[in-house]
Amino acid sequence: MALAIKRIGILTSGGDCAGLNAVIRAVYAHANGHFGWEVIGIHNGTAGLLARPVDARKLDDAVLSSDMLRQGGTILGTTNKGDPFAFPIDDGKRIDRSNEVIDGVRQLGLDALIGIGGDGSIAILRRLAIQGGLNFVAIPKTIDNDLGATETSIGFETAVQTATSALDHLQPTAASHSRVMVLEVMGRDAGHIALSAGIAGGADVILIPEIPYQFAAIEKKLAALRQSGRNFALVVVAEAVKTESGEAITSVHGGGAGAMQTYGGIGHYIGAELAKRSGAETRVTVLGHVQRGGTPEPKDRLLGSAFGVHAVDLIAAGKFDRMVAWNSRQVIDVPIQTAIQGAATVDPHGAMVKTARGLGISFGD
Repeated sequence: MALAIKRIGILTSGGDCAGLNAVIRAVYAHANGHFGWEVIGIHNGTAGLLARPVDARKLDDAVLSSDMLRQGGTILGTTNKGDPFAFPIDDGKRIDRSNEVIDGVRQLGLDALIGIGGDGSIAILRRLAIQGGLNFVAIPKTIDNDLGATETSIGFETAVQTATSALDHLQPTAASHSRVMVLEVMGRDAGHIALSAGIAGGADVILIPEIPYQFAAIEKKLAALRQSGRNFALVVVAEAVKTESGEAITSVHGGGAGAMQTYGGIGHYIGAELAKRSGAETRVTVLGHVQRGGTPEPKDRLLGSAFGVHAVDLIAAGKFDRMVAWNSRQVIDVPIQTAIQGAATVDPHGAMVKTARGLGISFGD
């Protein structure tokens, strides 16, 4: 029997991306407009639940504005640090604050909680829900598009559009100056953004972590382009690509207990090596967080709206520990554990890689 729901909460967790506000708008519209429930927006993910008093607010009809669909980021704020099960403190140690988060949910009097996140944050939220006996539903968002059990996640389409647009802007100046343009894109451990944008933007070389490369193969591709009369080339590289010898290039952001190590710098490595080995004049562009912001593309708005409505319907039906997903042009839901048990990286033998190879794009292998 379905629960008697009166009040639900919603939060965004992990990195931001385009389309999150479309989800928040849809959840409120369906939960309040159709079922008459109160919807509580929790600020800054689990950090809002750790605050005392809890950092949250009751959502109202202001979130129904169509401006919400066009707005990037998240009006609720988010966090991608401070795992409550291993929360960093000033002396460098980590402590378990999970019960404080669970208590925060209880202080809000929530009958159910919707969490919008990637694989890491959804796994943490699910663990909290199990520990605290909370009714939890997850919605996938990640520009990396590496969550299992869903064909696409909120934020991916806008990130690909941004990277494709960058290639559109780089190509004319590459041709004007006879240069090799290297574009480094995000994606964490998956090459989905690099692959999709590379195909759509007419890249000559796409380097992704799933396919090892050798500079000799890239040089061969560049030489073939020159012999064909082309005076420029476009190279797209995913941030998780390693050096030719297999070393990851990373950087540290922040300091103290909250310091984070992330990928970054492979584009400059590739550009410098190509210049040295081939004699080509190279320039490197690192998109970074530009891919997370901006006006959401229509598909992210549509996906966010569909996911938000379906998540509310799951709560109404008393179906929890589920993640909303997209499959075969429709919204479905799957067990959260199924979705987070393994990253969905690029299949080296999949349709998109075959497409790229069919177009003559080199992967450096």
